[in-house]
Amino acid sequence: MPLALLGAILIGLSLGLLGSGGSILTVPVLVYLVGQPEKLAIAGSLAIVGGVALAGALPWTLRRSVDWRSVIWFGLPGMLGTSLGAALSKWVPGAVQLFLFALVMLLAAVMMLRPAPALRAEGRPRSRALIVLDGLGVGALTGLVGVGGGFLILPALVLLGGLSMHRAIGTSLWIIALKSFSGFAAYLGVLGSAGLALDYRLIALFTAVGAAGSLAGQQLAHRLPQALLRRLFAVFLVLMGLFIVARTLPGLLPG
Repeated sequence: MPLALLGAILIGLSLGLLGSGGSILTVPVLVYLVGQPEKLAIAGSLAIVGGVALAGALPWTLRRSVDWRSVIWFGLPGMLGTSLGAALSKWVPGAVQLFLFALVMLLAAVMMLRPAPALRAEGRPRSRALIVLDGLGVGALTGLVGVGGGFLILPALVLLGGLSMHRAIGTSLWIIALKSFSGFAAYLGVLGSAGLALDYRLIALFTAVGAAGSLAGQQLAHRLPQALLRRLFAVFLVLMGLFIVARTLPGLLPG
């Protein structure tokens, strides 16, 4: 359990520092350190990350570092997409979900390492219709793999939405909270049909420890340049993605 609690602190630090990455840590911590089945860990991670993200979003809101246009037009459609993706996960094995989750992480890392497009440099925001489609697509995918989706939301806000890295972090936390709670609600039915029960005491403990880590991460975020944050975020995604691929791929291969 001490290692699991350390993981909870890192979950909060990741969300506070980068505005994402919490679920990327939460699922492996619950699976590999706590010993939960994949689907139970996926559902629990959504509740934990939703709570930590909500706690972390409040200071950014007070600093007026949230783009509410993106929260509304990206986050609300994302909630619908997340619920649909979570419902679809009923027919997808847990190991396959983790493997897909790792592949998406690696794709997001490539996106963050690429130079920002001209759209962002000119400061023109993405159209409302395209933001809605982005939210639906990201929501469906993150609902399927069972994570808050910050590792997809943050690149979308920076590269497609034209937001600065720091403003994208505050916005991402609100979207993560909305999508995580909607995905968690959808997963309750999935767990019921599989005969699995959540450990709410563990969820509450991880949420509290993660929220404290998130506040510490936010203090660090304001002392680091945006370019460095993007590189750290991309390297983080690559390392965690390769780790999960290495753990899940052998079980998916025949023989």
